[in-house]
Amino acid sequence: MPVESGPAALSAPARPHRIAALVTEGMAPFELGAVVEVFGLPRPEVDGPWYALDVCSDRPHTSLRMTGGFTLVAEHGLDVLEAADTVIVPAVVDPRTGPGPDVVAALRAAHANGARVVSICSGAFALAAAGLLDGREATTHWRYTELLAERFPAVKVRPDVLYVDQGDVLTSAGSAAGLDLCLHLVRTDHGPATANVVARRLVIPPHREGGQAQFIETPVAPAGPRDSVGQAIAWALGHLAEPITVEDLARHAHMAPRTFARHFTRRTGTSPIRWLIVQRIQASLPLLEAGESVTRAASLVGFDSPVTFRHHFTRTINTSPAAYRRAFHGAPGAQPAAATVLR
Repeated sequence: MPVESGPAALSAPARPHRIAALVTEGMAPFELGAVVEVFGLPRPEVDGPWYALDVCSDRPHTSLRMTGGFTLVAEHGLDVLEAADTVIVPAVVDPRTGPGPDVVAALRAAHANGARVVSICSGAFALAAAGLLDGREATTHWRYTELLAERFPAVKVRPDVLYVDQGDVLTSAGSAAGLDLCLHLVRTDHGPATANVVARRLVIPPHREGGQAQFIETPVAPAGPRDSVGQAIAWALGHLAEPITVEDLARHAHMAPRTFARHFTRRTGTSPIRWLIVQRIQASLPLLEAGESVTRAASLVGFDSPVTFRHHFTRTINTSPAAYRRAFHGAPGAQPAAATVLR
């Protein structure tokens, strides 16, 4: 979502947050590349320590064949999971069988030791095999959701979302959704201003909420005068403080309201009203970070009352606007509660 906020120099925790990315032979490189791009590069624009990334394997110092005709050598073994603050499993090679018992044991031990455990795409099968998803909501790539539910019936599989945040265990759909989840982790750990800075460097939208559909029939509509939905979106983003109805949006798209709603959902994966609410919540974040009152922030982004604002903010961000404001504008270095974006 195109909301810019905060200065380039931003606060960070006192020590690097250690992340261990677990790789296995035969995996595709994209998901691992997303992890490295977000957490493995230096961030001079962040004032303080960034993440420290270790890439590990159950076969360290051994050439692992990757999809695409190249090899990768992990410098670390599974023992680094013991000291990790976050463990990320980008994928498993065969969702029907893997992973091996050593990996399962290491994941269980890391989680029991307090690590936040994260999966991307088929990596959810590793978390499920370790029992970390039992009784929890989780997701994976849409191609594998039925298999995940079949193999692990104790998991509450959500086939229609980008990612699920359960606090200490997070799962995402495939490929690009992994980037969304990585940015969500940055937003949770460092706040939205820092996540926006990282997103700009990646040249991707700073926030797609986890409840968005994995598959959108028309994800990118053609730009130009015929992009009627895009014209309505652009108009709405410039008038968030004003009352906006579906009829207003449809009028700027030169469509009937029902036709517009159908095309909008195909374009964005969500309804016009839900999209408006999330845009307004996102626009309120920098205002609260700057110390604006909850009442004033609600008015500036177009909510008809502070009560309505608090309801939707808490539902979306999983903390109250007042608590969010205190975390960013109150005690230095404090962070808000992690967002649970699945709804």
